[in-house]
Amino acid sequence: MLTEVTATRYVTPLREGGSLPGIVEADDLGTYVMKFTGAGQGRKTLVAEVICGQLARRLGLRVPELVTLQLDPVIGLSEPDQEVQELLKASGGLNLGMDFLPGSLGFDPLAYEVDPREAGKVVWFDAVINNVDRSWRNPNMLVWHGDLWLIDHGATMIWHHNWPGAQASAAKPYDASDHALAPFAPDVAAAAAELAPLVTRELLEEVAADVPDEWLVDEPGFGATDALRAAYVEALLPRAATIHERITLGPRTERRASQPPGWLAERLAPRPQAVEKDRTETGKDSTT
Repeated sequence: MLTEVTATRYVTPLREGGSLPGIVEADDLGTYVMKFTGAGQGRKTLVAEVICGQLARRLGLRVPELVTLQLDPVIGLSEPDQEVQELLKASGGLNLGMDFLPGSLGFDPLAYEVDPREAGKVVWFDAVINNVDRSWRNPNMLVWHGDLWLIDHGATMIWHHNWPGAQASAAKPYDASDHALAPFAPDVAAAAAELAPLVTRELLEEVAADVPDEWLVDEPGFGATDALRAAYVEALLPRAATIHERITLGPRTERRASQPPGWLAERLAPRPQAVEKDRTETGKDSTT
């Protein structure tokens, strides 16, 4: 279970993140990056942060310590930014805190070398959790005291936004072509051999148990929070065992023509009825 602390002072917002996280001080004298239940992405972002962050830590990857943070919105009354005030008002109660790493620097592949073994572990882990937010455009990694630290796992496990299709989604491959560590020749096979056997049902159950009940309630299709926790386990367990066989490392997308996502491509494609009508009226195919 995560340690629970209470926020005592709101220090400043971090505007790099879309969810507007903020730096806060707590009653344990610690300083944390707080992520809010009232942010636009909702509490599923915090669920993903806990499950993926705790799993990474249990596998020996560096992730800042996570805590739950009790927030009284009154601490933001002196904040001059109206957007921040509204976020604090919407986030009273239990939120997520990530240990603040003072003096850390954003990962720069030109300034920091990563050996293939460590790069392979990170790429393999991101494939397991289907992390689409560790690209060369937005690495979501820090360098602190000479070591690489992983942050921001809220955009992972996309299947938990559509549980009826979760098993099919979790079985999909992982394209690591744009991964921030792809240029470092990640040894994914070695990472899988070392880490995959560690991802047991018992480990995943322990990690899922760290998610507070109040972030799991009222999920459609689940009558109890334990059933929802079990669904996360059932999605991650088989993926960890075989995902190394379905990881693609190709050229970055900056070198390829931009392609719309599948759902958008389907909407943009001309409808058969419209094409046939155009042929009838003009005597030619409008797609040529």
